[in-house]
Amino acid sequence: MNPTILRRVQIVLLLVGLVVTTMALVMVAGCHRNDAQIDAHRAIVMADVVSADRLHAAVNFQTADGQFHSPRLGLLYPTELTQGQRISVEYDATNPDLARPAGRSWTLAIVPAISVAVIGWIIVGLVMVALAEVNRRLTRRAAQRESSSATEDEWGAASEENDDQDAITERESPETSNA
Repeated sequence: MNPTILRRVQIVLLLVGLVVTTMALVMVAGCHRNDAQIDAHRAIVMADVVSADRLHAAVNFQTADGQFHSPRLGLLYPTELTQGQRISVEYDATNPDLARPAGRSWTLAIVPAISVAVIGWIIVGLVMVALAEVNRRLTRRAAQRESSSATEDEWGAASEENDDQDAITERESPETSNA
C-alpha cells in the first residue's frame, strides 16, 4: 500500500474516533442541559407508564393547569420502567415535553457515553492495526518479489557471462590446436 494512502486512511480513522468521542461528550452535555431546564422550572406529578422498552418510555400525566400531557419523545432516562407502572415524574413547567422520572439525573448518561467512546476507539484501533498488518504483509511480499526477480536477473546475467566465456574458449581452442 502506498505510504501516503496509508497515512491518509490513518488520519481519517483518527478523525472518526474524535467524532465518536465528541458525540459522546455532546450526549452528556445535552442531558445536563435538559436537566438544568427541568430544574429551573421543576414541577412534580404522578404519571402512568403507557409503554416502555429499554430505550423509550411513554407516559401520561396531568399538568398543574389540568391538561393531560404525554411527552412526544417519551421520558429521559427511561430504564427499568414497565408498562402500567405509576411513577413520580419531574418536568419543565414551561415545556412539559421535557420530563424525567423523579430522582434521575444527567449523571446516568455518563456510563453509556463512555461506553460509546471506548467501543468507538476500540474499533478504530482494531482497523488501524489490521491496516498496518496488511500493509506490512504487502510490503514484505513486494520485497520478496523484487529480491527473487533480482536473483533471477543475476542468474541470467551469470549464465550469459558463462555462455560468453564458453564461446570465447571455443574460439580460442581451434586456434591453439592449429598452432
